[in-house]
Parts: sequence; structure tokens; C-alpha cells
Amino acid sequence: MAARTGKEFLDRLSGSRPTVHIQGETLVGGIQDHPAFRNVVRSYAELYDLQHAPEHRDVLTHPSPTSGEPVGTAFLTPRTPQDLVKRREAFKVWADHSMGMLGRTGDYMNSSLMSLASAADWFAQSDPAFGENIRRYVEKVREEDLLCTHTLIPPQVNRAVAGTQQGGGKLAARIVKEDDNGVVIRGARMLATIAPFADEMLVFPSTVLRGTPEDKPYSYAFAVPNDAKGLRYIAREPLDYDRPRHDHPLGSRFDESDAVVVFDDVHVPYERCFVLGDAELCNGFYTRTSATAHMTHQVVTRTAAKTEYILGLVSLLTEAIAIEQFQHVQEDVAEVISTLETLRAFLRAAEADAEVNEYGVLTPAWVPLNTARNLYPKLYQRFPQILRKLGASGLMATPTEADVFGPAAGDIHSYLQSATLSGEERVKLFRLVWDTCVSAFSSRQALYEYYFFGDPVRMAGAYVNSYDREPYRAKVQAFLDRAS
Repeated sequence: MAARTGKEFLDRLSGSRPTVHIQGETLVGGIQDHPAFRNVVRSYAELYDLQHAPEHRDVLTHPSPTSGEPVGTAFLTPRTPQDLVKRREAFKVWADHSMGMLGRTGDYMNSSLMSLASAADWFAQSDPAFGENIRRYVEKVREEDLLCTHTLIPPQVNRAVAGTQQGGGKLAARIVKEDDNGVVIRGARMLATIAPFADEMLVFPSTVLRGTPEDKPYSYAFAVPNDAKGLRYIAREPLDYDRPRHDHPLGSRFDESDAVVVFDDVHVPYERCFVLGDAELCNGFYTRTSATAHMTHQVVTRTAAKTEYILGLVSLLTEAIAIEQFQHVQEDVAEVISTLETLRAFLRAAEADAEVNEYGVLTPAWVPLNTARNLYPKLYQRFPQILRKLGASGLMATPTEADVFGPAAGDIHSYLQSATLSGEERVKLFRLVWDTCVSAFSSRQALYEYYFFGDPVRMAGAYVNSYDREPYRAKVQAFLDRAS
């Protein structure tokens, strides 16, 4: 099939039958037409269409190493600096289309899969078959251009004990049986974004496993079709209220559903298993394969695009109501600019300092990417604050499209105008600002960015422990020891 079009994405989804519980309703298929999903599904379809647009196809695709057909650039195994640049440029095209608001586009997990397939020998340490399994699986996803999501963490029940011990070991997804054809999984996982309309569910390691016999049932990595028998999703309340795009310009396009994943004795064939019962391989799953670096390369590209959007939005806002001459406003604008240029510098450094890993893959430098992923969750929280401060009470004076073109049209035209915009134009801009910093959609975005890679406090601890500070200690100690 090679790189899909939007229609091909929708056609495959229409033939899928995932079980989704949402707002008291149980869906078995029909996802593409349900009000909670149909708009974001079509936004994803637009991304697939971009792969065939004349102005983007050379960036978004590359020749498949097996079929020669065009496949997604996220599957391109980087060997040269030009390959890394092309990957980033492809990430940027998709991120720009949603202003960075879509956090689980296919290029994220595809970057992980590319790296995992390149490191197939890592999986073969446990069983040569697992190395072949990951190679074949990634080829399938690449050639069919499948949309993958993933689920990582156990249910949030009792943080005082390990995930494997939640509910006496009966809650987290675990292997309960093994037969000649595969394993059976029972329990739950969080938190699968886009799960209701993805093609495939990747169930990968997350928490550190101790390697004890008790941890063995939780030591695995595998993939299942999104509508596998016994697999079901509990989706959160949708933030797309089926309202006009004028009123909810972001929520009506980009609300990626988040879901709890329940495994009700899901059978996983051996050919879809990549790790089984090996805690050491699970603990090295991301770092030893370089998957984290390639995934973060995509993430920082997306967050840079999102910051560009924020800068553009802030600039339109300050211009519209003529406030940029005030120094405190300039200080806020400067903060957004500084964040953007910081992210760009991290990307440039990661690519400039890239090195070939043990599997022959040119891998972006981890330190700048790791720094970016530790900073951005906190930096992004400032953006809604800045927009609320600059928009002030004007963000509460945002009539709907029905008002703008209804009986109140004359009053809106006269009284809601700004220094540079008509009343109608000002309301449209302020609805976008509102959906970026005040609405439920905006709150989910802030929470999503804050916890994207996990608890920022634990991330900071890992960051400190992994950073080599010895040269700096030695330098200061040498100064102290220098003869006066």
C-alpha cells in the first residue's frame, strides 16, 4: 500500500471494530462517524493527504527499502546528517498543520519503531525469534502506513506500591497464560491517546522492573490490532462539543481522545511479541535501542512548531488591541521568543552532535534533547498565563458564530472592534486565544505537555543522575586547590 491517503486511512478505520466506552455508550466500530471522534479523525486524514501533496511529498516520504514505494519519512533510518534534517523537516510539516496541538501523530511512534527495528539484535538476545518479530512488524507498519498508539503505565491506584503490586497484582496488565501460539494478557494500562481510532496498539515497557519472579508476568513488549478480541477502551469525555469551528477553532479539530486500556484475556500471538519475561531487556528497551532519542527528536520539533504558533497568536493579539508598546507586554513576548529560540538551538545541537550508535544509526545527541524535554513541560505552562494576562477581560467577551451573524451582528460590529480589526474579526481571533488558554481543550493541552514524558519531578531526578558533572566538580576543586 505504501504511504496512505486520507481516504485510505478512513476506509481502513471504517472496517475496524474497536470496543470503546464513552459517556455511557459502547461503540463497536463506527468511530469515524461518532461526534466524539469524527473531526479529529478527519484532521488525521488531512495529514495522510499531505504525503501526496506536490509541495510536501518529497519531504514526507522516501523510497521503501523493500518495495521501493514511497513510505513515511519517520521510517527513514538516518545514516547521514541530511537524513536527520529530512526527518525533522517531515516532523515539522505535520506539526505545523495542527499548530503542534496533535501530540500523537504517526511520526512519533514510527520514529520509535524505526529505531527498535534497527536494534533488532537487542531483542534477539532473549530469543532470535524476537529480533525477527520486530523487523517484520515494523516492515508491516511501514508498508501499510499504519497509525500506532501505545500504552505504558499501570492504573493509578496506590502510588505507595509498585505498579506490579496494584490491587495485589491483579490490576496492571500482565501475562496470565502462555500456550504454544502466544500469551494471554489480563488487566489494564493507561493512558492511550488516540486509541479509539488508531490501527495498532503497542504495549511497551515503562516502569523499571526489578527482575524478580514476581515481575516476570509484567515484563513484555508486544503489539495487537486495535480491535483485538478482548481489548476495550474507556475514553474520557470529549472536548469537541460538535460546535462550529469559529467557536472552538482548536477543540473542534484536534481533540485527541485519551483512554484507559482494558485487556480481557487478550491473546497475543508469538509473532507479535518482542520481549517476554526478560526484565533487563524491558529496562533497556528505549535507551539501549536509541528509541527515546529519535522519539524526542520528533517531540522537540513539534513543541517548537507549537511555540511558533503561540508567538504568532500573541503577536496578533498585541497588535489587535495595541498593547505592545508597554514594556511589561514586551517582556512577555520576549519570553515566548526566548523559548522558541531555545528549542531551535536544542534541535540544532542535537543534530550537529549526532553520533552513530552501535547498530549503525545516526542518532541525535541525547543531552540537548533531554534538556528540552525537561524544560518544556514547565515553559509551556507560561503560555496560557501570558495569553490570559494579555487578553484580560476581553477573553470573556467572546460571542459565538450565531451571535456574530445573528441579531446582535450590528452591536458586535460596532462595540467589539479593536484597533486593527472589525468586530467580527476580533471575535474570531479572541475565540482562538480563548481556545488556547481558557477552554477545557486548552487545559488538557497544558496537562498533556506537563506530563508528556512522565512526572517532571522524577524526570528531573533521572536527569541529574544521568548528567556527568565530574568535569565541573574537578574544575572548581582545582581552583580551590590552587596555590594562593
